[in-house]
Amino acid sequence: MSVKAVTHLNFRGDARAALAFYRSVFGGHEIVVTYKDAGNVQDPAEADQVMWGQVAADNGFAVMAYDVPARMPWNRGESAFYVSLRGDTADEVTTYWEGLSDGATVVQPLGPAQWAPLYGMLTDRFGVTWVVDVVSEYERREGEDAAVKTRAPGRTGIVAR
Repeated sequence: MSVKAVTHLNFRGDARAALAFYRSVFGGHEIVVTYKDAGNVQDPAEADQVMWGQVAADNGFAVMAYDVPARMPWNRGESAFYVSLRGDTADEVTTYWEGLSDGATVVQPLGPAQWAPLYGMLTDRFGVTWVVDVVSEYERREGEDAAVKTRAPGRTGIVAR
């Protein structure tokens, strides 16, 4: 089993630009999944915004980001990040979820999602918001042409660089 915690940054429409910037600074690979890619469009105007993105480098740098939908509260500097906890198996992730749930406010119950085998979000008793999930197929298939599209300027979709 392995688990790692990664800072998950929250933006309002700037996640794609932020990920590209962090990649330019730290190197590594960038993956971008839009709300449309994940089949989770609730507002057509936000379909091409980042539902989940990541930059990970061989030097150990890793950061995740997404565009907070307009229907959810967001205030730059007040809800600027989550801690993302990802595991390889449902059993592993469920164990951590159960521990973090003690005294927590559940934002999204742990369960299957269109974009991950298991996903949930909670704010722990100390006010830290955790995004907990099993590694998604987008990451598992990062190198496969069928799942990863290279983005040309202005093109949306899953991006891996």
